[in-house]
Amino acid sequence: MGMILGKICVETPKYELIQSTADYEIRKYPASVIAQVTYDPTQFKGNKDGGFMLLANYIGALGNPQNAKPETIAMTAPVITKSSEKIAMTAPVVTKNGDGESNMVTMQFILPAKYTKAEEAPKPLDERVMIKEEGERKFGVVQFSGTASDKVVKEKVENLRKCLERDGYKIIGDYELARYNPPWTIPPFKTNEVMIPVE
Repeated sequence: MGMILGKICVETPKYELIQSTADYEIRKYPASVIAQVTYDPTQFKGNKDGGFMLLANYIGALGNPQNAKPETIAMTAPVITKSSEKIAMTAPVVTKNGDGESNMVTMQFILPAKYTKAEEAPKPLDERVMIKEEGERKFGVVQFSGTASDKVVKEKVENLRKCLERDGYKIIGDYELARYNPPWTIPPFKTNEVMIPVE
């Protein structure tokens, strides 16, 4: 019942609140270990969240964990998605052309804080799932409820960008979308965040 009403009952990343304004927050996140998959949504019939099942299988959220131990890894929130202009892969490196044809999506699960190095996390059996470390990062963040549709996210990103630039922050990358609740949560109770990395 709690998940339907938006209660977040799993580990979420700790952060240091640097600044809070009427429009956004500036947060500093410590280093973390993540499981990620990068894919073209057309592989999943246009579903931008197609990578979710690969990551859920890796941690064992849907049955036997698909990792070398096999070890069940606790689910955390949020699930992060980003449509990057440049996505580094083992090979090749995919870049978005100027005409915007390439629409690769990267989805990430932040692994529980007990994993402090990538090699501490169980090795994925599916080669599409990659484990990596992310260093300490600073973001401009705006939180909102409801369904994170493309239209709503675009508006939030544009507004946050304007506010950050107005206040003298240097944007150093593409936005990330953080979603904290399962799809069946009633939309008004969903917690979403748009995060833009700043210097």
